[in-house]
Amino acid sequence: MRVFTIDTENDISVFSTLAEANQDTAKTDRFTDEGELGALAQTWPATRLVEIWNSLPGVEPVQRFKSRTTAVRRIWTAIQHLQPTGGEPARPVALKKPARAKAPGKTRRAAAPQSKAAKVIGLLQRTEGVTLKQIMRAAGWQAHTVRGFISGHLKKKLGLKVRSFKRDGERVYAIKG
Repeated sequence: MRVFTIDTENDISVFSTLAEANQDTAKTDRFTDEGELGALAQTWPATRLVEIWNSLPGVEPVQRFKSRTTAVRRIWTAIQHLQPTGGEPARPVALKKPARAKAPGKTRRAAAPQSKAAKVIGLLQRTEGVTLKQIMRAAGWQAHTVRGFISGHLKKKLGLKVRSFKRDGERVYAIKG
């Protein structure tokens, strides 16, 4: 029977037996099945469940769960791949809340020199900016594609500060610099 432990830092470890889990001297809660995890979770704030989930490797982060039951079920399912390691705790699954994946300043690979993305970024770096129509012409995109590229790729993925304003009734974009 596998025994799971979770400490105050939301680190989850797995042990082969209860005796091994009891050797762990850290202040932890123990559980062996989804029901026991659910009973523990009844006393936790909902934000702790979200933090536990978001710190699990390979999961899609969430801002909240529909219910406590849903959170417990998803966390329980996600930790089932863990295997005990001898008499020592397994690699912690849930670590402290990770840094946001889309944090500004994150280093990204630059666009290929001749790519459409590189052309658009070059246009946006001009001091006077570039109109929506000019970007559409240069990249061969429709207006909604340009807006999506600016919002999704440049702002969210690359963390660039793109300024949008109107000049003579036309939408103009420029990279703040």
